[in-house]
Amino acid sequence: MKQSAESRTPTPVKIIIAGGFGVGKTTAVSSISEITPLRTEAAITTASDDVDRTAHVPDKTTTTVALDFGCITIDDDIKLYLFGTPGQDRFGFMWRDLVLGALGALVIVDTRRIDECYPAVDYFEKAGLPFVVAVNLFEGRLSHAVADIRWALAIGDHVPLITFDARVKVSVRDALLTVLRTTLQRVTSPAAQG
Repeated sequence: MKQSAESRTPTPVKIIIAGGFGVGKTTAVSSISEITPLRTEAAITTASDDVDRTAHVPDKTTTTVALDFGCITIDDDIKLYLFGTPGQDRFGFMWRDLVLGALGALVIVDTRRIDECYPAVDYFEKAGLPFVVAVNLFEGRLSHAVADIRWALAIGDHVPLITFDARVKVSVRDALLTVLRTTLQRVTSPAAQG
């Protein structure tokens, strides 16, 4: 018996939202989620002053200590489950569990602190998980040329490098669709078949 489009359950797809401290992961999940996002935020304390560089995000008063979770239905066939990782190295031990079962990742970059995204880029390269690098346009502008960012991150042309605004739902949607296309391309390419 064939299911109608109305009764069919969309396929769940797990996507990871990663990057350094304060790059916009929580904001991106919150901007697009069709449910009230689950957040595990804790207040930034003076104990983390020497660890968390807040100079470029002086208004940031909380930080993710476990994960952010949200979801968005793309169409009748696909529902994305979004898992935002904590940005600090000290919470890196959770990444393996968060990434388990994911089909792709969006690595968010703040070009004012590009070095903070190196661990995420390295992690997904080593794990072999398809990922897209998304430069968050803080204050609506791109501080460096895209080619210079690609060079600084030492990522090949096979890794899409896009710009987006984590505060804008349509922009986050387009970034996530790029992750889906990248994953699909990787899965269906002749190299993946062989």
